[in-house]
Amino acid sequence: MIDLHMHTIYSDGSVRPEELVQLAIDNKLQAISITDHDTTESLPFAKKAAEGHDLELIPGIEINTVWKDKEVHILGYYIDPENKSLKEVIRTHRESRVVQIQEMAQRLKTKAKLNICFEDISKLASTEGSLGRPHVAKAIVAKGGAHTISQAFNRFLNPSCETYVRRKTMTPHEAVEAIHDSGGIAVIAHPGEAENTEVLAQDLMNYGLRGLEAYHRSHSPALIEFHCTLAERLGLIVTGGTDFHGTTDAYSKALNRLHIPSTLYKELHAERERLKMSSFKAS
Repeated sequence: MIDLHMHTIYSDGSVRPEELVQLAIDNKLQAISITDHDTTESLPFAKKAAEGHDLELIPGIEINTVWKDKEVHILGYYIDPENKSLKEVIRTHRESRVVQIQEMAQRLKTKAKLNICFEDISKLASTEGSLGRPHVAKAIVAKGGAHTISQAFNRFLNPSCETYVRRKTMTPHEAVEAIHDSGGIAVIAHPGEAENTEVLAQDLMNYGLRGLEAYHRSHSPALIEFHCTLAERLGLIVTGGTDFHGTTDAYSKALNRLHIPSTLYKELHAERERLKMSSFKAS
């Protein structure tokens, strides 16, 4: 078994990278990729935890972007965290996330009359991790503005809410290009949530896109089949993962709920070898 989409406390997950690695070992996974939003800070901790175990830890990331006013997430596999282009993407996102959350905190105070400041939100995130709306939602619940995280999202954090602030971000084209420049494999995350996926995928292939995440918890069997067929037609690989954000006791259930074929790992590995060969020939 494999899992190519997982999150830790360094973005909007609930567990430490060491715990995620242990969950993978306990569930006898062959390979995993921790793909925190807009950061690679968890990777050194995960790498150390995986040492001495029969588990491949694929360096990964999930970059949040906007295309035609809609969010599109781009996964990167076998990335080089020290690559200059990728580090610039991460720096830009870190700064824009801080600005977004500061503005949201101000709106929550003035428009929703909630006694929330930026510090209330930022202390809920890892020091080196990425701030995001889940941290705002937790602060809202802590201050009594909502009973649950989902209720906080519905009341205050959806794009239709007056307290929502859109983050200034990059295009998926820029994200794909940065992943490609780092020697990584760029994949559209949960493409069933995007609009006009085929048009977008064909466009992004000009920038280095190499795959679609067909296997995802938000995809029905029909959507999985559709994106597998689309990937085959476009000459792209298929990936999949649980997109896990939960606590340790919830992982096995999340893994069993989504069958991710191990053949996807072979395809991803083969794609990496093709990229290495093409890079060798180009140099």
